[in-house]
Amino acid sequence: GQLTANPAGLAFGSVQVGGNLTLSDSLTNTGASSVTISQATVAGAGFGISGLNVPLTLNPGASVTFSALFAPQSAGNASGAITVVSNAPNPTSTVSLTGTGTAQGQLTLTPSSSNFGNVTVGTSVNQSGSLSASGTSVSVSSASLNGAEFSFSGISLPLTIAAGQSVPFTLTFAPQAAGSASALLSVTSNASNSPTGNLSGVGTAPVQHSVSLSWTDSGSGIMGYNVYRGCASGGPYSKINSAVDPAAAYMDSFVGAGQTYYYVATAVEDNGMESGYSNEVQGVVPTP
Repeated sequence: GQLTANPAGLAFGSVQVGGNLTLSDSLTNTGASSVTISQATVAGAGFGISGLNVPLTLNPGASVTFSALFAPQSAGNASGAITVVSNAPNPTSTVSLTGTGTAQGQLTLTPSSSNFGNVTVGTSVNQSGSLSASGTSVSVSSASLNGAEFSFSGISLPLTIAAGQSVPFTLTFAPQAAGSASALLSVTSNASNSPTGNLSGVGTAPVQHSVSLSWTDSGSGIMGYNVYRGCASGGPYSKINSAVDPAAAYMDSFVGAGQTYYYVATAVEDNGMESGYSNEVQGVVPTP
């Protein structure tokens, strides 16, 4: 028998440190009698072999396919060999192995800390950030936040960032309850480092505004008053009290921040007759 490797050498090219590449090779018995392979070993840092289970007998013309692995642990050129021992006239067959380990890229998360300050519950605030690659390209597979009131958007993952390039993203804080909140942004990639970002903010309760109205009592014979509100000077107005109010004052608590309202009042006599509108007053609600 005669044992032949095809190919006689495997060139893995460039493989990033932390990654790996697998190539296939085969051994064929090109002779006229069977060959028994008794041993298969691999030499060289970062190289490995699988799929060649020995002892193994190959009949004439038979082949066996196996895999060789290159998983560099450091940057630089690497070489090795697979040595196969058999009872063939050429008792030792060798497959040369070569490859180059390339350094892993660096991933930078900017900013590394984001403080959103005070944000009113029910609203949201955005901040911008970016992911940058240096050294070599970096493949980002996922990003996660461990705080429900924070969110990460603007990037479709997975993606590869070329060396020297940056990709922008948006962070959002939308508090659902009053109090301090925090979260950790974690990014998973093939970079040599694992950057994280600390996010914080404080949810504040919405301000409850109201408009206080008062007027001069019209005197005897008056059962009470109705209060009307409009969103434009001069009306139209809508009555906002549910029943005639005997007091010459009213508190409107159903107002929106940043709005301006216009109010008038009427007097209702004991017999149910209602007067015309009073003079109009304006109520300006602050923001927030």
